[in-house]
Amino acid sequence: AKRGLMTQPEPIDSLDRKLLRALQRDSAEPISDLADRCGLSRSACSRRITRLAEAGVIERSVALLSQSKLGLGLTVFIAIKTNQHNAVWSNQFQSVVEQLPGILEVHRLGGDIDYLVKAEVPDMPGYDALYQQLIKADLFDVSASFVMETMKHTTELPI
Repeated sequence: AKRGLMTQPEPIDSLDRKLLRALQRDSAEPISDLADRCGLSRSACSRRITRLAEAGVIERSVALLSQSKLGLGLTVFIAIKTNQHNAVWSNQFQSVVEQLPGILEVHRLGGDIDYLVKAEVPDMPGYDALYQQLIKADLFDVSASFVMETMKHTTELPI
C-alpha cells in the first residue's frame, strides 16, 4: 500500500463465516476436521484461519473453564455510579478493576449507571472481599445483583 492510503480489509465470505462459526464452538478442533466441515483443503483452511487472525477477526483462542468446578459459585453484576468524571479518576478506577481477580468485565455506560461490572466469586464473603477492594476507587453508589440462574450464556457471536 502507498504511504497515507489505508488498505481495505479483505471481505469475509460465506466460507470464512462457516469456519468462524465452527471455531467459536471448538477452536481446538483439528484442522483436518474443520477443513472437511467447510469443504476446504487443510492448507486452504489453515491459510484462512491465519488471514482472519492477522486481520484481527480472530482475536485469540482460549479454553473456557467451569466456574462451578473451580469453586466460583456466585456471579454478580455490580452497578456503579460515580460523581468523578475526569481522566485521573477513570485511570485510577481502571487500575483498581484490572488488579482484582474475579472481575471478568467492566463496561462504561450511558444513562443512570456509569459502570457495570461482572464478577465471579466463590460466595457472599468472596463478594464482600471484592467489594471492600472495589470501593477503594472512591465510588459514589454501588449496588449488586446476584445471579440466581443463568438461562443463556454463550461466547458465540451471531455471524
